[in-house]
Amino acid sequence: MQSGACVTRFAPSPTGFVTIGSLYATFISERLAHQSGGVFYLRIEDTDKKREVEGSLADMLRTMREFGIVIDEGPSSPEEEIGAYGPYTQSKRVAIYQTFIKDLVARGLAYPCFCDAEELQRIRDRQQEQGVNTGYYGKWAIHRRMPLDQVNEALDQGRPYVIRFQSPGQAGRQCAYTDLVKGEIHMPENEQDVVIMKSDGIPTYHFAHVIDDYLMGTTHVIRGDEWLSSVPIHHQLFEVLGFPKPAYGHIAPIMKMDGQSKRKFSKRKDPDAAASYYQLAGYPSEAIREYFMTLINAGFDGWRIAQPNELYSSFPIDIRKMSVSGALFDLNKLNDISKDVIARMEAREALDQLTAWAAQYDQPLASLLAEQDNYAISILNLGRASGKPRKDVKTWSDFKPGYGYLFDELFVPTTAMAELLPAHVPAAEARALVHDFLHDFDAADDRDTWFGKIKALAAARGYAAEMKQYKKQPDAYRGHVGDVAAVLRVALTGKVHTPDLYDMLQIMGRERIARRLAAF
Repeated sequence: MQSGACVTRFAPSPTGFVTIGSLYATFISERLAHQSGGVFYLRIEDTDKKREVEGSLADMLRTMREFGIVIDEGPSSPEEEIGAYGPYTQSKRVAIYQTFIKDLVARGLAYPCFCDAEELQRIRDRQQEQGVNTGYYGKWAIHRRMPLDQVNEALDQGRPYVIRFQSPGQAGRQCAYTDLVKGEIHMPENEQDVVIMKSDGIPTYHFAHVIDDYLMGTTHVIRGDEWLSSVPIHHQLFEVLGFPKPAYGHIAPIMKMDGQSKRKFSKRKDPDAAASYYQLAGYPSEAIREYFMTLINAGFDGWRIAQPNELYSSFPIDIRKMSVSGALFDLNKLNDISKDVIARMEAREALDQLTAWAAQYDQPLASLLAEQDNYAISILNLGRASGKPRKDVKTWSDFKPGYGYLFDELFVPTTAMAELLPAHVPAAEARALVHDFLHDFDAADDRDTWFGKIKALAAARGYAAEMKQYKKQPDAYRGHVGDVAAVLRVALTGKVHTPDLYDMLQIMGRERIARRLAAF
């Protein structure tokens, strides 16, 4: 690769649904790799089989695909993977880990520990009585220098064991490094003899990720700051193994408002913690990615204003400028960004994305859009040709309640429509206005001719043809031309707020218009 290119990864455990927080961290890793001309890969850390949830991997792959996060290497499906540095699933790499563990044991840098839970608790109790740090270290690591004949005897007896890393750390010494996000970090050096292989022969996360990050060429690791305290352990393992360390960046969790205070998202309490929440709502993946860009670097907002038509990926992120305390997830801002993203789309692109969403979450709508493709395009084009597209759709799930009434299959006229009429226009008068309009309507009329007919109709029925006339003498008229238009709008759509009336008439066609007005 070229100089300065980053190799980053998303390394989830298949233990449940993808959260919006993990998607955010993944997006940062993807951007770092691809903006530098590097590689972004997926690795599945499935060594804890007890916690594995069936279908998690397929859900992760689908979620990444739907949110537009593209991997260069790793599992492309639950059965297949791409790339030359595999296997990319840790459960298939156990022999690799055990090879390195054997080497550490041979060099006196790791050892078998035969302590059971009761013995470990006795050590802990004595440490608490003496007021010293708890754990398995120094003189408390009772199997650290167990004679070989005793080790062989324990093995011959079939006693279960784990493999522990013999830490070179000492109390009072510091581990110092520069975090990509948090800057200079100083922490006590690790002195614990941590477990690197469990009794079932499977490595722990600490050991497996060090081996994998080295063998897979990882240069930058972005992860949650809950892993910050593990850096001293990981640095020791890299050093003892003789591997170059990747650069670590620890990001604070995304926060949300709860009343007047901020808190972390809860996987149990917050439906919006799941990435699937945003998929179901129908946020375009580009909107989510654009919003993530604003969370990573505040400067993106100004860049977007100055570059309204550029791809978000043209903005280079700088994780040194990220918030150390954690970004606040603002749903209102996401909604605004999503409206802008949809408004920038060509009608065909919008329809393709809408149909793809509906195919998963609203099959009847998907079928309707496919059957009436040209009409759907016309609907989505409303306002776009003017250069000032409407911004009343923030998610694809907004389309049906916002525009579904334009399809006869989704339009249900009811007597309740009368309640939407202007308060001073009785139902009988509204019917008369509709009748007279339909009599003179010509779909071929241009806008000026059409509106001239509306004004003539208003005058003939005792309404002011001009608003200024009505404002001067409100008592001289039954209402104004806007009331006439409002009646027609309700009769045609069952709505008070819609796109431009003339524009709608142009796409609905004479037959549909006549049918609806007659029904009214």
